[in-house]
Amino acid sequence: MTDRTDEQAMNGAAAARSPALIALDWGTSSLRAYLLGADGVVLDRRGAAQGIMQVADGDFAAAFEAVAGEWRRRWPDLESIACGMIGSAQGWVEAPYLPCPAGPEELAGGLVPVPGGALRVVPGVAQYGESPNVMRGEETQIAGALALNPALRARSLLVMPGTHSKWVTIGQGRIARFDTYMTGELFAVLRGHSILGRFARDTPKPAEDAAADAAFLRGVRAVREGGHLAPLLFSARALVLTGGLRPELSLDYLSGLLIGEELLCGLRGQGLDRAEGVVLIGDPALCRRYREALALFGVSEVREIEDAATAGLWRIATQAGLVAGTSRETA
Repeated sequence: MTDRTDEQAMNGAAAARSPALIALDWGTSSLRAYLLGADGVVLDRRGAAQGIMQVADGDFAAAFEAVAGEWRRRWPDLESIACGMIGSAQGWVEAPYLPCPAGPEELAGGLVPVPGGALRVVPGVAQYGESPNVMRGEETQIAGALALNPALRARSLLVMPGTHSKWVTIGQGRIARFDTYMTGELFAVLRGHSILGRFARDTPKPAEDAAADAAFLRGVRAVREGGHLAPLLFSARALVLTGGLRPELSLDYLSGLLIGEELLCGLRGQGLDRAEGVVLIGDPALCRRYREALALFGVSEVREIEDAATAGLWRIATQAGLVAGTSRETA
């Protein structure tokens, strides 16, 4: 015989496994879909190389069906939400930028349905004025980070490494201001289209993590001590030619120069009290390098948050009342 406590526990476990939302992180190069249960737990996930630039003839409805159609047929009452470049002018529907300051409440209020209403898209965030800036996709990760760690809501600095790194100041639970650094894109351009990438292209890189890390940190130190990136860039070639750096490590050194420049400018621009530290959101391997570089700049208090996008999609969806049992008033 099952007592009432056991029955409640089983009912709770069953509810946790019941799908509550379809969530998509739909960017430029990839599409990641998640079937979320109670409290945003991931029940199933699927991915496809169907970023907005890879969708044939712009048939986003077909791409959506391919990745999430089975879930939608099985659970036809589920709502669907997406963030990322799918909401850009090149995407399925344009979700206009919201002005700073913006948080989960504003994002939930700005959701835009695609034609037919099968999916709602999270808007991006814009910073207007003398130094305009925009983000699309990162706002959802930020909403997730604040949901996963509510202590960040009062005041915090989030650093989001990537192709276009974001440095985001949080105040009172909202994005107060942010800067963008094209660190990843600059690295890709210099690696593939400049003389600085030639050594690495011509020389296979051995699996020596320690040597690569040392070359990377050497680049960070060069910027920290020199203070200017422009006259240091050519040293990624000159060091090899003069015997100071192995050819296959030149890109690690170059990465250190670029990330070092980002940190130098970012820490100065944010006026960070370095005792407060920063929070990293992004690819774990890249965040590890940022953590090591930040230590050279005296920032030892560094935390990382994972799965921020899914947590953000869940937070925004519940705020918007897209999940059964939630509403704008109760989310």
